[in-house]
Amino acid sequence: MDTLEISAAISIPMSEIVMSAIRSQGAGGQNVNKVATAIHLRFDTQDSSALPDRVKRRLLSLSDHRITDDGIVIIKSQAHRSQDRNRQAALSRLAELIRSALREPQRRIPTRPSRKAKQKRLDDKTRRSVVKKSRGKIVDD
Repeated sequence: MDTLEISAAISIPMSEIVMSAIRSQGAGGQNVNKVATAIHLRFDTQDSSALPDRVKRRLLSLSDHRITDDGIVIIKSQAHRSQDRNRQAALSRLAELIRSALREPQRRIPTRPSRKAKQKRLDDKTRRSVVKKSRGKIVDD
């Protein structure tokens, strides 16, 4: 596999993706202590020649903890017991992240509350006011 297919128009060369094997965290017995099965994936979006500028800008604007301020995507995959499955999982998560940046965000159309909604709000306020006024001190005549 020489490229990571994102869409019909975009594919990232594997030479731009840096993957290293590290030891997994957590319980797992002897295997977790001696075999490096987790994958640490790094992808620099700014230096990538495969991504269009609009996708790079959208990736940077995402509020995702996996993207640093410098535009480097860092993904750690350790869910599986084999290194190969973790590598595939990390690559698919990278592809999904970039696909989410490909989609154009929907423009928000500002709306106003309806007349009935305004009236309901005022009625609720009046009802609440009456309840609070009734909690006052009782005056004996």
